Amino acid sequence: MPRWLLPSSFFYKLGYTKPSIRFNSLSGPLEVKDENGLLWMDFPSWKPERTDDYPEDIIKALGNPEYLGVYKHRDYIVELTDEKAVKKLEPDFSLLKKTGAKVIITAQGQKVDFVSRFFAPNIGVNEDPVTGSAHSQLIPFWAEKLGKTVMEARQLSKRGGEIFCEALGERVKMGGRCVFYMKGEIDC
Repeated sequence: MPRWLLPSSFFYKLGYTKPSIRFNSLSGPLEVKDENGLLWMDFPSWKPERTDDYPEDIIKALGNPEYLGVYKHRDYIVELTDEKAVKKLEPDFSLLKKTGAKVIITAQGQKVDFVSRFFAPNIGVNEDPVTGSAHSQLIPFWAEKLGKTVMEARQLSKRGGEIFCEALGERVKMGGRCVFYMKGEIDC
């Protein structure tokens, strides 16, 4: 197979042959590693805690689904009853925006360990296709619930994405495949 068809081909598009790339981000250095055709990132683990202190309009904005609990670390996590409920949910983004909350919905998966969707209309993102910060919270949540440290997840947005997950105590690892999307030049 030609090298440019490999899942992590963006490493090689510009002749980059090292196994990792380091980015400077607002939250510090972010290293992306190419391991066996998957791109892996290492993030802090943000374990959410169950809460009864949340804007009541969150559940209403989600269409009053049947839910098992609400949790919070950075964002609110609403655990739904099953994957089908996560997939079919149609939020009222105007109402959700008024709450000022970012909301993750999640449930145990049928073919993967867990599924999710992420809504943040208050910052201009009705639904994010695949969300690293959400998984920084979901990985420790599901690791404890399922008694596993290595899991597979699927974000059920319109575009969707598969995330390979590993809980490492104070850190979490996320891996996935990517598709080269765009190349450009900035002329100043």
